[in-house]
Amino acid sequence: MVSKSQIKLITSLAQKKYRSRQGLFVVEGLKSIREFLAANFVLEVLYTTGERFNVSASKLNEVNEAALKKISFLKTPQKALAVFKIPGEKNIDFPQFYLALDGIRDPGNLGTIIRLCDWYGMQKLVCSKDTVDCFNPKVVQASMGSLARVNVVYTGLTKHLESCGLPVFGAFMDGENVYTSKLPTQGVLVMGNEANGISEEILPLITHKISIPQFGEIQETESLNVATASAILMSEFKRADFTR
Repeated sequence: MVSKSQIKLITSLAQKKYRSRQGLFVVEGLKSIREFLAANFVLEVLYTTGERFNVSASKLNEVNEAALKKISFLKTPQKALAVFKIPGEKNIDFPQFYLALDGIRDPGNLGTIIRLCDWYGMQKLVCSKDTVDCFNPKVVQASMGSLARVNVVYTGLTKHLESCGLPVFGAFMDGENVYTSKLPTQGVLVMGNEANGISEEILPLITHKISIPQFGEIQETESLNVATASAILMSEFKRADFTR
């Protein structure tokens, strides 16, 4: 069974103010939960319909599907839901090349970008303070467990870029063709807001404007999704590094 107080607590974690107040966030799905456990995130409680987990019995709560549905944020609940403590900031050095997000608002986009960072071996992701919270349940779900391995840092992006000491690349429609650019091994790639692009405060700090060219004969597509664009640009930077 899941008590009314437990339901109230878990459902409140959909909102950032309650996640911050309680210091907790929700992970759903067997694979994702096991990845957070393997990464030594501190488990508060785990609800399961019968799947086995190597956790303390005091933190394991076996429930039926109806009870799981009451606390799940998904239309079709998976077989387990866990509540973890939000960790403090990890002391991870910045890689030679990394990503900075300027006002990304869509949880699915952030979750996908976190997966990309994990794929390309970037343990740190810098986000402006108005970027969506990485512990939002939709972000956690979209990251597919990669949030367990990527440290997302929220900071004043202007000050960060001013002091990073690296070339700052920005994605623009009218930038230099990324496929013909000579890309360095060090730098910061800034990806802007889904609707408005890179903010006015950050524009003066961009030292290199790059773009992904269109190849279609009828070029009516306004822009690429920010997560898709991030994937292409990150791949090109990594390829340039790999071929040196």
